[in-house]
Amino acid sequence: MLKVEELRKSYLVGKKSYEVLKGISLEVKKGEFVAVMGPSGSGKSTLLNCISCYIGYEAGTITLDGHKIDTLGQEQLAAMRNRQMGFVFQDFMLLDGLTVKNNIVLPAVISEEKELIEAAEQKAKKLCETFGISHIMDKYPAEISGGEKQRVAVARALMNDPLILLADEPTGNLDSKSGRSVIDAFVMAKEKLHTTIFMVTHDSFAASFSDRAILLQDGMVFREMENPGDRTTFQDELLAGIGSMNR
Repeated sequence: MLKVEELRKSYLVGKKSYEVLKGISLEVKKGEFVAVMGPSGSGKSTLLNCISCYIGYEAGTITLDGHKIDTLGQEQLAAMRNRQMGFVFQDFMLLDGLTVKNNIVLPAVISEEKELIEAAEQKAKKLCETFGISHIMDKYPAEISGGEKQRVAVARALMNDPLILLADEPTGNLDSKSGRSVIDAFVMAKEKLHTTIFMVTHDSFAASFSDRAILLQDGMVFREMENPGDRTTFQDELLAGIGSMNR
């Protein structure tokens, strides 16, 4: 589904170049829920931005569903982001002037694809039912809670049946109860809709619901950890793995 090979990315600060990603390689299988963790400056957000085509990179390849994204033009990249990638951001990115339902159908409208637009309203209703937000469909973002906003964002990200859902610190601005509701939405998306999820997070609790966690340190893969099937045990293992980075 997603394959990253020897990815390198640098930033120029003044006259000095700083390499943020130092030859990262990883794979995400179809239907897999993968979490990426690491301390601040480890490169996890840069990695996500490269995969989502928002920033370029100096070397390496990123392949999504057999297509190398570095070979695509700007119009093709824009189409890929809208049609084949779903995004969930830390700060929701909902439009205050639109109702919940209209926020959710927005990707279909932007796509300008007739079949998506025609099916949009019915699809929005089904997504709202899946994520338990049918009762707020006609409300505006200012009228709902943080957890509800993020579940709306998850529903919107899945509107066009993307190949992969990319999430950037989706629980970062939420309290524990709201954060749990968002992670439950991810689990439902994986189990009911067979969604492939790639989530960057600093939250070991959120990551403990994933199938696998990739730990980054100093722009490199430090360790990969498989969920043993018990969430609590996995969270303890993740905490120990993160702790070992500082030794």
